[in-house]
Parts: sequence; C-alpha cells; structure tokens
Amino acid sequence: MKVAFNTYPWAFCCPGGGEQQIVYYRDFLPGAGVEVIPHDIWAPRLAEVDAVHFFSVMGGSSAFCGYVKAMGKPLVVSSSLWVTPETTGLYPIDEIRHQLSLANVIVPNSHREADALSSVLGLPRERFMPVYNGVDPLFAEPVPGALFRERFGIEGDFILNVGNIEPRKNQLGLVRAAQGLDLPVILVGHVREQAYFDQVMEEAQGRARYVGALAHEDPALRSAYAACSVFVLPSTLETPGLAALEAAATGARLVVTAEGSTEEYFGDMVHYVDHTAPDDIRAKIQAALAAPVAPALREQVLTRFLWPQVVKELRAVYAAAIGGTP
Repeated sequence: MKVAFNTYPWAFCCPGGGEQQIVYYRDFLPGAGVEVIPHDIWAPRLAEVDAVHFFSVMGGSSAFCGYVKAMGKPLVVSSSLWVTPETTGLYPIDEIRHQLSLANVIVPNSHREADALSSVLGLPRERFMPVYNGVDPLFAEPVPGALFRERFGIEGDFILNVGNIEPRKNQLGLVRAAQGLDLPVILVGHVREQAYFDQVMEEAQGRARYVGALAHEDPALRSAYAACSVFVLPSTLETPGLAALEAAATGARLVVTAEGSTEEYFGDMVHYVDHTAPDDIRAKIQAALAAPVAPALREQVLTRFLWPQVVKELRAVYAAAIGGTP
C-alpha cells in the first residue's frame, strides 16, 4: 500500500506536535506495511499512490484536497482540531467543513474530537475514524535528569513546559500562575510568535528561563522530563499534545488543560486546569507537587500509545478509504 503525505506549505518552518506526528507516521508506517511518499510539488507522484493523507485544516488546504478528489484518489484528512459551538468564530468554519466533507475518512486524535467535529460541522459521525496520538518508544528509555541540568546549568526543582511559544500553548498563563510559587519555569520549544514570547518573559520577571528547542531524539529532552518537578501544559486546547504523552512516558507528574481530549488519554491520573484561570493553574501545580508520582500513568501510555501500535490503526483507516468505507 502506498500513501502520499501532504500538509500546508509552511508547516515545517516552525514545527510543532502536528508536524512531529507526520514525521512519526512516516517513520513507523513501513512497519505496518504502508509506504509513505511525501508529496513534492516539483516531482509529484500522486498518480502512483493508493490514497492521499492530508494533515491539518489550515486555511487554503481545501484546494489541494479538491484536486486529489478530482483525480479520483481516496482522501484521508487528519483534523487535529478542537472546536465547540462557542469557538466556531475563531476558525474559517465553512472552509473547514468543506475540506472535511471531501475526505473519504477523517482522522481525529480522539473519540471526543470526532464527536465534537461531527456535531459542530454537521458531518456524519461514521466518516470519522479516530486514531490516537502516540509517543516514540525511545521515551521509555530512562535518561538521568542530570544530563539536562548539566547542559543548561539548572539546579533545584523546576516547572517544565515543552511546546512552541505561542498563545495557544498559554505560557503567559503559566508564568502568571507561577507567581507565588518558589519554582522557576523552564520553557523548551520554538518561538512561534516573538511578541508573545517577549510578553511572557517580561511578565515572568526573572521566574522563567528559555533554553531553546530540543529535538525529539535528543536525550536532553527525556532528561528534562525526568528532571522536572512537574510538567505543565495549560494550553487553550490540546488533542492531547505530544509533549504531554512524552512527559507521561518518562514518569513525570502532569498538569494539563481540561480543554480538548486530554481526559480521554490520561483519565484521573493527572491534574486538569482551567486555562483561563492562573489561580487554578497554580493550585493544580501545588496539588501535583504534593501528590506521589502515579506509575499507572506511565504504564498506560507505554501500553496503549506507542507509535508502532498506533500506526496499525492508521493502516486500517487507509484500507477503509480505499475500499469505500466507512
């Protein structure tokens, strides 16, 4: 089976979890019997593939998806979108509805995401085949926290946040919540919006430190998760966030946003926050620090969400799209 991958043109200029998901799919799908062919506009190979998988509902994406359908190729679209009736005004909702209506199969990251999109967009629920986000097996391999501490000269306890620095990841809410806590915030990730980054660092008043981005294969990232006192991802939404899965796989304490599909992944083993309320974020950080680490969380992630296992479900998605079902 051959499947072409494509996404919006500037996706990898500042890659985040969505782009990393594409890379992991590419790397692990051959083990499930799927050859992945990245789409190259200079040397397209769409004619030879069995299906096309498009990632994202970024504005303008429907044009390529329409072209694929005009070719007669089965189309799979990964939505990676959490939208509610109250937040439809934040998105080009009619274009998103049109793009997803073109897909033979829509792939959300959870059943909750599928239910929400089906309801809000008025699309048949049977068109959705959820495939969970995953985590690289290398995150099951322990790396001492000393590696991260020594590389960046970090001593003592700290709060860790891993993700692109942008409003959706809500680092501003995190540094506001950290006021009154005797713990620095360590930020890891690409700066996606410079003005927002500047505001975060200004309001942190020396309580935050930015150490740059770390490649997923860099042992220092695993070491950062191992070294932190608590991993905090208070985003405006998550479906559920690769960094949260990685942190859980290493055994870290987790504080994550309640908005999105996080609970479907983590159950009652993490602390959930109202991303709009720094006081709630602060209280949940304190609660997480006071609680013992839950070994069951790491066990669940390593049992259910490793990429080699996850991509087997994706192969079934392609087979359904090619076979004309659902």
